[in-house]
Amino acid sequence: MVKRTLGKAPPLEAVDRFTSELDRLWPAEERELARAVYPPDAPVLGLAVSGGPDSLALLLLAAAALPGGVHVASVDHGLRAEAAAEVALVESVCDALDVPFTALDVRVVGGNLQARARAARYTALAQWARDEQLGAIATAHHADDQAETLLMRLARGSGLSGLAGVRAMQGIDPLELGEAMTVLRPLLGWRKAELEAIVAASGIAPVRDPSNEETRFDRVRVRQHLAQHTWLDPHALATSAEHLGEAWRAIEWYAMLDWEEMVVRENGSEIGAGGASGVGGPVFRYNANVPRIIQIETVRRIVRELGGEVTRAEAGRAADRLWRGENASLGGVLAVPAIEKVAKVGVEMRVWRFSTEPARRFH
Repeated sequence: MVKRTLGKAPPLEAVDRFTSELDRLWPAEERELARAVYPPDAPVLGLAVSGGPDSLALLLLAAAALPGGVHVASVDHGLRAEAAAEVALVESVCDALDVPFTALDVRVVGGNLQARARAARYTALAQWARDEQLGAIATAHHADDQAETLLMRLARGSGLSGLAGVRAMQGIDPLELGEAMTVLRPLLGWRKAELEAIVAASGIAPVRDPSNEETRFDRVRVRQHLAQHTWLDPHALATSAEHLGEAWRAIEWYAMLDWEEMVVRENGSEIGAGGASGVGGPVFRYNANVPRIIQIETVRRIVRELGGEVTRAEAGRAADRLWRGENASLGGVLAVPAIEKVAKVGVEMRVWRFSTEPARRFH
């Protein structure tokens, strides 16, 4: 491979801005702790780079902000013939910047290709980050992405969790190892045009994914709508998504308290008058006296503890039934409501008991 030469490096003010945002999400002392845990002088931050202008800008900024501290992975999903050349482009840029590079191959079949490709990509990236002992992964989601996501989810009637959009910092565990990998999105405050300008100044011709022009995808239609209606400010929409994200984090915090203070694992076998027996498995008693949005999170967690999995919509419907005093069945779990005096608070309140649903008998 002929070593690529690059044009202008990112402006100092852009690098300082990126560094400031990275420090906000992942403070320097935490990065130094990761360096102390892993091999000396090893890269600490993984970058997911596709070859598009957004991710190439992430690479240029991160390489300037963390010299010797980044490692890049590029994923070929096997969906387009051009993908191999795009991975090679990223490798050549990494070579010019003296940044370690890894190519990852995944295969996606059937169903919703975009959703499956995303899931496969994050699984491969998480495995790579663990293998390379990286402290976190950064992706190149930006303000325009966030605005598009917010509008798409508003159109679908999403709840607060969905309207919170793309998280600036998120733990993911696609490998189900019980230890989440930290994913950082330090470019959420940047416009796409700003990132494209950084890449153009470097002399790199980025990849242009043809699927970004296909109007059969909701995101493409929303993007075109934003371009046509300039009174819709993507940066303002992204800021609103950030505020919604803060509200959702408050909900998550309250739901954690609800779980810790209002859910008890019982040893008894009966889960209520006329209810099913909890013999052979645990019974969870939930003192349900919080707003519905908190109940939904707690119900989902109880179901998970009992080996099931339900959506928020399913948990919401079950909570509504229980609130009306009706039994509910969801995710292989039976929930039975009652009104009892709770010794912990000294007043009567709604008490819901959950246990594994008895096996059905067929004659």
